[in-house]
Amino acid sequence: VQLVESGGGAVQAGGSLRLSCAASGFDFSSSAMSWARQAPGKYIEYVSHIYGDGRTTYTDSVKGRFTASRDNAKNTVFLQMDSLKPEDTAVYYCVKDFRISTARGQGTPVIVSS
Repeated sequence: VQLVESGGGAVQAGGSLRLSCAASGFDFSSSAMSWARQAPGKYIEYVSHIYGDGRTTYTDSVKGRFTASRDNAKNTVFLQMDSLKPEDTAVYYCVKDFRISTARGQGTPVIVSS
């Protein structure tokens, strides 16, 4: 299993970023993929899940602002983040099949300044 995130960076509050996660080494189209984040000094938390059939769920704090999507032909999952807030600052991870401890990428940092 290999998961490689990209697209993080620094942005001002109200701005947008699009994260990508390139996956390989497993049957991507049938896997549930998640985005999780860990803010400084806090526990890691799930942000969104997207299932093989495209269904999505989101944690309450990002509903209406973040949109997860996937391209099964390219083995890639995306997280479009709009209306970013300083509290969205964290390292964002791509996770396979809810295996947050054993199947996640190296993370991409997102810094939102006020």
